[in-house]
Parts: sequence; C-alpha cells; structure tokens
Amino acid sequence: MHHFIFPTQDTWISSGSSNIDGESFKDQNFGRDQILEIKKEFFNSSFDYQTRALVNFSGTDFTELSQSVSDGTISSNAEYYLKLYEAEGNAELTEEYKLVVQPISESWTEGTGKNGDNPKNTNGCSFENRSNPIGGTEVTWSTGGVTVLNISSSTQTFSNQSPDVEVEVTDMVNMWFKNEAENYGMLIRFSGSQETDSETFGHLKFFSRNTHTIYSPRLKVRWDDS
Repeated sequence: MHHFIFPTQDTWISSGSSNIDGESFKDQNFGRDQILEIKKEFFNSSFDYQTRALVNFSGTDFTELSQSVSDGTISSNAEYYLKLYEAEGNAELTEEYKLVVQPISESWTEGTGKNGDNPKNTNGCSFENRSNPIGGTEVTWSTGGVTVLNISSSTQTFSNQSPDVEVEVTDMVNMWFKNEAENYGMLIRFSGSQETDSETFGHLKFFSRNTHTIYSPRLKVRWDDS
C-alpha cells in the first residue's frame, strides 16, 4: 500500500553574498518561492557558497499518520521516503553526488520571502536565523545554517540521470512517532565535504509546497498489507 502527506513548511537558505554589490544572502528568506534550491555556487573557478533546503511534515496530517500506525491501519513496518520533484532541469551536476537528510533540532518559521524580492525579505527562516518576525527580534540558529541532530540522518548517492530525489527516512520518522525527538522537519544538503569542495558540482532545483503544479514535496509511506 501507498500513502503520502504534504509539508506544512518548506524553504531554502543561502550562505553566500552577491559578487556584484556584496549584499549578504545569509539573512534572506525564500519561504514563498515555488522552487527549493540545493546548490553550490562557484566564483573564479573556486567554491563560493552553498545553499540548503528545509522541509517540515508536521501538523494534523502527521498526527493522523502517527495514529494510523498506532492503531494498525498502517503497518508498524512501513517505510518512509522523502520525495522531491525536479523543477527546471538540474544543472552542472557531477556524474554522481550525495545528499544527506538530517532531522532539524530547533523550530523555524517558513517566512514570506521570494528570491526576486528587492529589497530582500528577511521575515522568516534564513541561514543565520530560524525566526525573524517583522518588527520583532531575530532568533538565531544555535549553529549556523540550521542546527541538526546527529542521529537518524539518511545519506544517498544519486546520478544526474535520475533528477527526482527519493530518500528513505524511516528511522527519522519512527523517532518522531516514538517522541524520541521533536519533529522540526528535515534539512537537505550535499553530503560531507561535497558541500564545500571544488570537485563536486550541482545546482538542484525542486518544486516547493508553493508550486502551482502537482509536484509538491511529499512524505511517502509504503507497507505490505497482505
């Protein structure tokens, strides 16, 4: 059997700055973008900065999913997968690349910004802040670029011939079901040294929950009910 739920929040964050005027992207919010970008930018043939994506499956749908597992409607042996759909054609990819999905350890706010905002919008989550309300005080991450738990991460290798991403996150979801950690969502980024080296290339674009298409991110559930 198959079942899926959609995210309640998603966004992407950038660790860089403009090579034209030096304006920082580290406090910029992209929460209303239709695209999630996981990329590495290069300048003068050297690595410049990276971006990351955040996706959160919480709220009523996740609670109902947990209850369905508890009451046996969905098997306790079900497998869970994060599914992201390619948006514009992923570019400049190394033949093989690795993505890691990690559980976020602090709450965050999706925000109302878009990539093309001028002036930039800082209302919401960014590389520096997990929250930054209009007229309020920003709340920073405990560590830069999103604070994660060093448990239940999922790493998977992909080929540039397979643009859509599907990563098993069963251990992570079960951890949330068992209340072993709060469900603040998932961070998706290039894995390990690939995120900052000068040998791995990639500009990944996936549809966000704000897309006008049917290809929103989703948490897929698979189980055998025979």
